[in-house]
Amino acid sequence: MTLPELYVTLLIAGTVLLASIAAARTAHRVGLPSLLLFLAVGIVAGEDGLGLRFDDAQLAQALGTAALALILVEGGLTTQWGDVRRLVAPAGVLATVGVFLSVLVTAAGAHWLLGLDWNVALLLGAIVSSTDSAAVFSVLRALPLPRRLTGLVEAESGFNDAPTIILVLVFSTTSDAPAIGALFGNLLFQLAAGGLLGVLTGLLGAVALRHIALPATGLYPLATVGFGIIAFAAAGAVGASGIIAAYLSGLVLGNSQLPHRAATRSFAEGTGWLAQIGLFVMLGLLVDPSELPGAILPALVVGLVLLLAARPVSVLLCLLPFRIPLRQQAFISWAGLRGAVPIVLTTFPVVEDVPHAREILNIVFVLVALFTLLQGPTLPAVARRLGLVRTDALREIQVEAAPLDVLDADLLTVSIPEGSRLHGVAVFELRLPSPTVVTLIVRDGATLVPDRGTVLRAGDELLLIATPETREDTERRLRAIGRRGKLARWLGEHGAPEPEGTSTGR
Repeated sequence: MTLPELYVTLLIAGTVLLASIAAARTAHRVGLPSLLLFLAVGIVAGEDGLGLRFDDAQLAQALGTAALALILVEGGLTTQWGDVRRLVAPAGVLATVGVFLSVLVTAAGAHWLLGLDWNVALLLGAIVSSTDSAAVFSVLRALPLPRRLTGLVEAESGFNDAPTIILVLVFSTTSDAPAIGALFGNLLFQLAAGGLLGVLTGLLGAVALRHIALPATGLYPLATVGFGIIAFAAAGAVGASGIIAAYLSGLVLGNSQLPHRAATRSFAEGTGWLAQIGLFVMLGLLVDPSELPGAILPALVVGLVLLLAARPVSVLLCLLPFRIPLRQQAFISWAGLRGAVPIVLTTFPVVEDVPHAREILNIVFVLVALFTLLQGPTLPAVARRLGLVRTDALREIQVEAAPLDVLDADLLTVSIPEGSRLHGVAVFELRLPSPTVVTLIVRDGATLVPDRGTVLRAGDELLLIATPETREDTERRLRAIGRRGKLARWLGEHGAPEPEGTSTGR
């Protein structure tokens, strides 16, 4: 590549990147998962748009797999272990047994309704059986849902990529249906070995980063993400699941007390966004828009079977032993958005030259686009219809945190909404756990440094500093007073995130 060609390439890449960032902002404002607009950017930049040519499925497979590794490392780093530790069992069942059930039901529908051969139907079912955490949580984070519910969906989305990829590899490389025993043995080995390598790499990284003084702050985020990539590559090198290794290594590192946590999380989020943008734009470039209209009908059929039969059946059967309320099961079924993983997985049969692989690529691409457009914007309405949005949501305080590495503390921002019982409470009456302190109040656009006697008002924005050990107690205390006033503890209110009597248990 000559120097002028390099300049042109970088100019195009920078323009596409900025266009994708603008698309992400637009998607957030209208309540759509960003992947739809990223895919649109790729299509517009492709052969039928601005003329960029890209049809190398093998390169797309390699780059897509690497991007998935970065996305899952970032997902693990930003997942709170406390939110998912009690949900590992149901999430694990959904991510394994649920995937198998979903594959079988979807394949049966594709075989009987579209007349596809069983091998092709099973391959198609395996490709679309994985949910996408990035697509789901771009919508769910704005909803005041029970923490148990969002934690379950998040954990399932982090775990189910690995079994799905294993199934797709098996169906793409064998012409006959594999033996059930061999299939389960392969799956068990890949998950166990990948999980073990991921946890061990995460623990090794946590110990190393605590005891090695690096010369620059910016090296800590690089090293943290580097350990996740090592876990992914090491697992893949021994024939295990790199996907589950990348996620679990990130989960271990993200929940360890590491230096420069703020810089690490910011870097990981930026890396995850860059990987998502590159991945979806590349996949948008890979498809030929002129071939997509013929895939609309098969995509609708397969998508409806998946949405209305396969997903509900798998969720119902897998969650029976865990006594998850039916309303929550219905929402979990509807929240099973498809995203990056299915489209990346379509490159595997294309590379292996599987019959009808190109048709499968077009069907999956259209299915992801159509059903993300259907499910994503309707998730808030479905949650309200099922009674899962807490009735006291407007009275809940909203807390965000930015770790302060120098003090090993968290900076909390608290909004006091109209109707909150925090209105009229003096700072000293909060009785926050030591050494938590209210440092600043933003009121009517002006800042106020409070003292013990400062009285809080509705509409105030509070800035507090708390240690990691006292953060949860601080949040609970503020929630309790917001619900029942300064005598909340005497009235039996302790500020639990999901208080008794909400719709979460009904």
